[in-house]
Amino acid sequence: MKNKMKKILVTGGAGFIGSHLCKSLLRESYEVYCLDNYLTGHKKNIKNLLKNKNFKLIEQDVRTSIDIEVDEIYHLACPASPKAYKESPVLTMQIALLGTMKMLDLAKKYKAKIFFASTSEVYGTPEVSPQNEAYLGKVDLWGNRSCYNESKRMGEALCYNYAREYSLDIRVGRIFNTYGPHMDEDDGRVVSNFINQALKKYSLTLYGDGNQTRSFCYIDDMVGAIRALMDSTKGANTPVNLGNPEEITIKQLASQICKLTETNERFLFEIMEGDDPIQRRPDISKAKELLKWEPKVKLEEGLVLTIDYFKNSSIQ
Repeated sequence: MKNKMKKILVTGGAGFIGSHLCKSLLRESYEVYCLDNYLTGHKKNIKNLLKNKNFKLIEQDVRTSIDIEVDEIYHLACPASPKAYKESPVLTMQIALLGTMKMLDLAKKYKAKIFFASTSEVYGTPEVSPQNEAYLGKVDLWGNRSCYNESKRMGEALCYNYAREYSLDIRVGRIFNTYGPHMDEDDGRVVSNFINQALKKYSLTLYGDGNQTRSFCYIDDMVGAIRALMDSTKGANTPVNLGNPEEITIKQLASQICKLTETNERFLFEIMEGDDPIQRRPDISKAKELLKWEPKVKLEEGLVLTIDYFKNSSIQ
């Protein structure tokens, strides 16, 4: 029987993934503490949660100390879109490193289980596809993305060294491209960019020839994966890829969004940055085996829901 009064801390809880995770946890009557300073999150994402008596909002920087006795910590706080972390690379690294240490220290103090939100960016520009958890990646230490991918790699190292030295119960999920309602319309990611441009009847901006590939996971599936990993008694000793393995080219994505928004296809091609991966696709064999999880929402279904969200957001 589940403990209905379990206390759970979600850092970055007003962000895209964090707000959906808070909502999912509240459905089970857990006491949920949401920590966010709105650097990239938004209060509008949690507006409907504020009326819930089990929801506690803490407006605070994750780099500062906090002392709350909790049973579990979902540590998601960190700028995650290229636009956000490239604008503030040093701040991004401080949040990823200092914030992670603060949360690990809190977990150590109260013997709490902790989930660390890692990323597919730890693989850098991969030389193998799909990427599995054993692949060590090809990462540019000096590139524009290094502030994010290197601090996340360091975050993973911190987690496992804390686990070894202090016997912490650690979960590390490597999150691949995720989309859905509550995405920031100005976050610079490809799904939000294309939807906004299509709704405004602009040309869709593609970088390079548009043949680079990505794999997109709908937010409900991702929250299910994160929770399955936290609740699992298996696989805690190594990272787990979380994402959708169905691969699509960026140009195909653009065409699909034009179709769903009833927009004529007009593309503007620009030079692609050198550290932008050509291929990104997760091997989720481990998640399937250990968590009995795999994504269910098809891309077209998820895009329709996301487009509706952006349409309604523009009206408000």
